[in-house]
Amino acid sequence: MAIQTIKVPDIGGAEGVEVIEISVKVGDAIAEGDSIVVLETDKASMEIPADKAGKVVAIKVNLGDKVSQDAVLLEVEAEGSAAAPAPQAAAPAVAAPAAAPVSAAAASAAGTEVPMVVPDIGGAEGVEVIEISVKVGDEVAAGDSLIVLETDKASMEIPAEAAGKIISLAVKVGDKLSQGSVIGVLATSGGAPVAAPVAAPAKVEAAPAVSAPAPKAEAPKAAPAPVADVAQTGDVYAGPAVRKLARQLGVDMGKVSGTGPRGRLLKDDVRAYVKPIVQAAQSGASFGGSGIPVLPVVDYSKFGEIEIVKMSKIKKLTADAMTRSWLNVPRITQFDDADITDLEAFRNSMKAEAEKRGSKLTPLPFIVKAVAAALVAEPSFNVSVHQDGESIVHKKFVHIGIAVDTPNGLLVPVVRNVDKKGLFELADEINVLAKKARDGKLTPAEMQGGCFTISSLGAMGGNGFTPMVSAPTEVGILGVSRAQMKPVWNGKEFIPRNMLPLSLSYDHRAVNGADAGRFMTYLVSVIGDLRRLLL
Repeated sequence: MAIQTIKVPDIGGAEGVEVIEISVKVGDAIAEGDSIVVLETDKASMEIPADKAGKVVAIKVNLGDKVSQDAVLLEVEAEGSAAAPAPQAAAPAVAAPAAAPVSAAAASAAGTEVPMVVPDIGGAEGVEVIEISVKVGDEVAAGDSLIVLETDKASMEIPAEAAGKIISLAVKVGDKLSQGSVIGVLATSGGAPVAAPVAAPAKVEAAPAVSAPAPKAEAPKAAPAPVADVAQTGDVYAGPAVRKLARQLGVDMGKVSGTGPRGRLLKDDVRAYVKPIVQAAQSGASFGGSGIPVLPVVDYSKFGEIEIVKMSKIKKLTADAMTRSWLNVPRITQFDDADITDLEAFRNSMKAEAEKRGSKLTPLPFIVKAVAAALVAEPSFNVSVHQDGESIVHKKFVHIGIAVDTPNGLLVPVVRNVDKKGLFELADEINVLAKKARDGKLTPAEMQGGCFTISSLGAMGGNGFTPMVSAPTEVGILGVSRAQMKPVWNGKEFIPRNMLPLSLSYDHRAVNGADAGRFMTYLVSVIGDLRRLLL
């Protein structure tokens, strides 16, 4: 027989990943794609599928072992390997059971069965599956959407990395996934993978020597009984990420019932244990956790017909973020008007050139560029308040968030290194990010790292508003309202000028009034005369 090894595949560069479950035992017949072990990093659990079919003859890992890419997990007697050692006396016994799997191997002879995994999603973990776009048996092309995930800030489609046929799906709507999580198995188009085991006749002769010690050497490793023993002895069966969450919440894991495989404790089990405790503490109280009186419950149905519609996840998280900002940030808002008469004249003169190169030149790229210059000139705004409450984080980069109104709620993609980019480049990047936001295709990484935010109402109207600071990462935000023609005194007479209302909100813990005055004065002057950007 031909003995082959199954190793840990590419797991995104993670090293020393813990084995938390062994799904097979010596003697099991496994098919390609079958789960053999479960690994858990500090961010996610992942099932490792078999990349070849056969009979398990040895298990090379134990529960709790730390493994990395290319570590040997199993030794298997490959399917179809009995055909080569036909002259041996034992060949008929091996050949009989091999006949059934041959058809399965032939079915995949047109390609290789590979696991579909969640790619890099900007470090987000426990991201909810809100839609599954394929089913078993579907043919997909590279780039076709497999599933849709929704983070606390955006929805994103996970595309197929290769073309092929969906063999199995390992996820359902509502599951929580992270980078490296297995979505399912894809049979890709290509060469037949079953030929590889046959090409090793040298190993066929050595097979008896390998198979003989397997039962005595590997039997203790194969049995998953230690997992059951963990539950019976009262010890907690949980991964490091769950233990960390329990420590953070102050939960005694011994009092929590696990709902995972073999009683394994999951993050949702810890959260479910904590939720009623929190609700019980808050029920009947006249004050919330912040000491603010709780709003009374109102039965609106007694006034007329109503419909209750659940808020989307993004809207709920936006509401939470706004409440945190309101309660934690001592916010001040300063108002001023910027004269954009000359800016608009210059922008209109560049429209033909912009259209020729495929760009859409709106007033926003000019404002973004002016804000970047103001952040460099007045660096007191390019900071964050450190979590220790005693330090200020000064940033050496200029990344600006642009608030975008989408069907799913308000999203804020971030344009990076604005101070180093020209107007056309900024216009193109803003348009691309805004489209991705409206299409629900922004990644978490594209909404992180902002130093300052711009929220523009544009033609929607209004003479001004008080935007909310995005705490804790930023200390300033600029609100832009609708431009209007107004009479402006030039020292001799009133002349019509196109005036743009600006509202600058800032965190008074980090920025004082003088800093804000200098920032706004410089910003208004640059918007009024773009030549200042050259100074």
